Amino acid sequence: MLILGGTTEARQLAERLTGRADLTVTLSLAGRTTAPAPHPVPVRVGGFGGSEGLAAYLGAQRIDALVDATHPYAAAISANAAAAAPRAGVALLALRRAGWTPTAGDRWIEVADAAQAARALGNIPRCVLLALGRNAIEPFATAPHHRYLVRSVEPIVPPLRVPHAVYITGRGPFAEADERALIAQHRIEVIVAKNSGGPATYGKIAAARALGLPVVMLRRPSLPDVEAVATVDDAVAWLDHRCTAMRGV
Repeated sequence: MLILGGTTEARQLAERLTGRADLTVTLSLAGRTTAPAPHPVPVRVGGFGGSEGLAAYLGAQRIDALVDATHPYAAAISANAAAAAPRAGVALLALRRAGWTPTAGDRWIEVADAAQAARALGNIPRCVLLALGRNAIEPFATAPHHRYLVRSVEPIVPPLRVPHAVYITGRGPFAEADERALIAQHRIEVIVAKNSGGPATYGKIAAARALGLPVVMLRRPSLPDVEAVATVDDAVAWLDHRCTAMRGV
């Protein structure tokens, strides 16, 4: 089987499947992170060449099952997986963590993309925490009057073309108390984030609620309509069912 990874859930699924005699597991990473977290199974790094390239890989490697456990905002690879799996005759499951939902006290401004988020910050200069990752910050160069604290897993190279920006790197989980301290240290007035879901990066959302700060939240992109589960346990159950069916039990 092949896991399309880059998320905590992909790593956890690989850990659950390690050592099983009935599965040979490979995990694929896009290669955007130079120092990814360690994984317990063989890792393939790099793209496939679109849906056709992925279909060819699935056939050449005799893959029986494909699990798309990529980030909720990795819409392109999810689309490629949805197109490639039936072409190669491979069973496909999407492992998609549930998104966050606003609760009492949240001040969310939901937008479609980073360009809309930059406009939503308004014309009055503000101190902004950008927690989007390095591939989504370029549109904020159109709003150079704000002061930015940019957090990403990888360093931002080249830097954002604005006069006032501070860069920090870090990989979750981020505790709410630490996020509140970061917000206070940099006098953050608004947070820009993706609705990534899961507990690892929720600390900033909880901190914003506690401090009464607005959050400009990028909506999740549309993803292919394929069979999907929300938890690693459910993904393992799906695989168990597939393995049983293939054995004819």
